[in-house]
Amino acid sequence: MEFSQETLSGILKKALSRGGDYADIFIEETVKTGITYDSGKVKTITSGIVAGAGLRVITGTDFVYMYAGDVDERKLLKLADDISAAANSGKTGVISSLVPYEYSSIIPVSVFPDTVALPKKVEIVERANQAGREYSQKISEVIVRYLDNDQKVSVATSEGRFSRDRRVRTRLVVQCIATDGEKRETGMSAPGRSMGFEMYDSISPESIAREAARIACLLLEADYAPQGKLPVVIDNGFGGVIFHEACGHALEATSVGKNASVFSGKLNEQIASPLVTAIDDGTIPNAWGSANIDDEAHPTQKNILVKDGVLVSYMVDKLGSLRMDHPFTGSSRRESYKYAPTSRMTNTYIAEGASSLDEMIASINDGLYCRNMGGGSVNPPTTDFNFSVSEAYHIQKGKIGKPVKGASLIGKGSEILMNIEMVGNNMDFGTGMCGSLSGSIPTNVGQPAIKVSGLVVGGRS
Repeated sequence: MEFSQETLSGILKKALSRGGDYADIFIEETVKTGITYDSGKVKTITSGIVAGAGLRVITGTDFVYMYAGDVDERKLLKLADDISAAANSGKTGVISSLVPYEYSSIIPVSVFPDTVALPKKVEIVERANQAGREYSQKISEVIVRYLDNDQKVSVATSEGRFSRDRRVRTRLVVQCIATDGEKRETGMSAPGRSMGFEMYDSISPESIAREAARIACLLLEADYAPQGKLPVVIDNGFGGVIFHEACGHALEATSVGKNASVFSGKLNEQIASPLVTAIDDGTIPNAWGSANIDDEAHPTQKNILVKDGVLVSYMVDKLGSLRMDHPFTGSSRRESYKYAPTSRMTNTYIAEGASSLDEMIASINDGLYCRNMGGGSVNPPTTDFNFSVSEAYHIQKGKIGKPVKGASLIGKGSEILMNIEMVGNNMDFGTGMCGSLSGSIPTNVGQPAIKVSGLVVGGRS
């Protein structure tokens, strides 16, 4: 579903015909496949096409957004006429000639999803199911969810930006349930990449299932976690969800531009330990949150947010730039054409430091080692957070002790940044989905291991 530059220019001109300072159009065609495997059999297979377009007109720092599905040129011109009437400000907006943005793709794909027969996709979930069940007799159930997503987008703006992108993503989510007759525990592993079916050449479904099964079986043997104010080591990979949720959202123009963030107005101020450098990078090849362009046709960027503890940048989209007088950072994202774009994270992480995980553990007499994080909740204006820990161990006398369960981490993101005492040298990423004003989008979180002093640990012991 591609439209010529002339057609897109005409639609933008029509959208601004009754006034407005800026207009953009986002056109999408997405092909999705999902497979759910449960109770030893395929439960559901879903596939389909999501297609449509969204139009936005900005006047000052206000905007009107409208969308339509199954579009052709006639419907888009009607949509443009409707939005121009809604955004009527009494003057005709200015349209610049569209200039295509050419780039070398950072997301090479070897095996596109539409070239893989459905039985081969089903085989992936069956292999994961078998590996999970074979891990231990204690595994009573394995639930597998397969996903592939092939999104083609075209973006054009009244400022003359025009580009297309093809975003292919593949993910496998495995949950294993372990029981011992009395207790029941669940482990999960869910890697994803911005690549095609070739992901399974480097990440086997068996390895994903075994990791989920390992966590489930480990939790059966775990005691309840200690509670109190303790030093905590949060390991690499998905441990980065703490920064993403507790601090990252508060650095998005979505909140900063409305002065609804604890970090509003703090550029060039010390907001974190000098050991902390934090980055949002949408240009990492084949990473889950990467793209060639953002959803306002700007190229994605590597944005250093915090440098040696000093706040040096926010994540900024068009509206955020207008509200904050801050340059664009290639951070405009949305779930689909049904959502107006806003500033969002891509692949957000704390950069590597010089300490080893062993050194962190050895420095603690009584504390908690969080190997894997779970979900949680955050209040972005205050950065108050509460996160569950899916795999944890009691640190005693400088050594990793017995596994514990039921732990949660409670605190403020603005405080946790200042209380980071050690940053590790074992960088890794974890895959997630992030929800906000512009819907649910794929994001990577990452970090090396970090040691945080005085973090409140909730538990049942």
